[in-house]
Amino acid sequence: MGAVAAGLLVAGCQPKNRSKTSRPRVAIARAASYDRDIVRQQVETLLDGIGGLDDVIASGDRVAIKVNLTGGTFFEPPAGLSATESYLTHPEVVRALCELLRDAGARDLFIVEAVYDEESYPLFGYEEMARAVDAILIDLNTPAPYSDFGSVPVGEGWFVYEDFYVNHILEEVDAFVSVAKMKCHFECGVTHSMKNLIGLAPVSRYRLGEEHWWRSAFHGLGDETKSRLPRVILDLNRARPIHLALIDGIRTTEGGEVPRGSFAPVEPGVLFAGKDPVATDAVATAAMGFDPTIEPPNAPFLRGDNYLNLACDLALGTNRLEEIEVVSNSIDDVMYKFEPSHRM
Repeated sequence: MGAVAAGLLVAGCQPKNRSKTSRPRVAIARAASYDRDIVRQQVETLLDGIGGLDDVIASGDRVAIKVNLTGGTFFEPPAGLSATESYLTHPEVVRALCELLRDAGARDLFIVEAVYDEESYPLFGYEEMARAVDAILIDLNTPAPYSDFGSVPVGEGWFVYEDFYVNHILEEVDAFVSVAKMKCHFECGVTHSMKNLIGLAPVSRYRLGEEHWWRSAFHGLGDETKSRLPRVILDLNRARPIHLALIDGIRTTEGGEVPRGSFAPVEPGVLFAGKDPVATDAVATAAMGFDPTIEPPNAPFLRGDNYLNLACDLALGTNRLEEIEVVSNSIDDVMYKFEPSHRM
């Protein structure tokens, strides 16, 4: 047991659909670059490591794949790097996953994100990639191809929202995958597969004023953010549960989510996958050098409640490392210590 895992042998939490004798499995793979062949091989290794896709999709299923293209073209990436090599989900990771989903029998693939501008999909390589894998790109900020948004309920015990406006695609698919970037976040500490769901909601329905280009209603006002935003994450994950989490940490950034403040590019050279998104996010958080069970105001959860602890308390999954089976590589093998987000 590594240094991060030590001291975490505390009372655990089990997802509602798992027996107390089973442990969620999270796979870790190394990838030194976004070379297509390397990424395909390592994503396949990840999926094999977590038992394949038979319990995720069946032949003929429709699958939505949520990527992270936060900020769109609003920010300039670091000099010499593309946005997808620093703070956005890289299309080669999504391409590899789409190919493997096709091999597993997926009929329709939808790559989804509430993109901030029309240039996002073509500029970041998603139009070309989608054509290659015969996937359909959906902008979740619009109801298209439908005439209006649908609504998905959170269920009993909702925190902030009883339901969410969403594109109907998210109601109709048989399986839902979150493909996130391994990063820190100013308010939420880390932004992995679960926080990636913030981008499911159309900005126009969740802002406090027309001058806001972000979902300011999710953040709330002033000190409200530290408790409100983590609970919105939990509401979204209950409204649209994740069946498969995949995290791109080949090249990413420390110190923040987008190019501001203490943001700096890093190359951990790692990928993560799991069917328990809480466990997957916890393993990625530990591989960044952080304790996924720590309470604020400790790094990386310096300014907000630890959404992984909240998820564990709700029995959505576990963030207790001793309750997770880590395969293919150990956390210590891939450890890359990140700087948390200090300022914006």
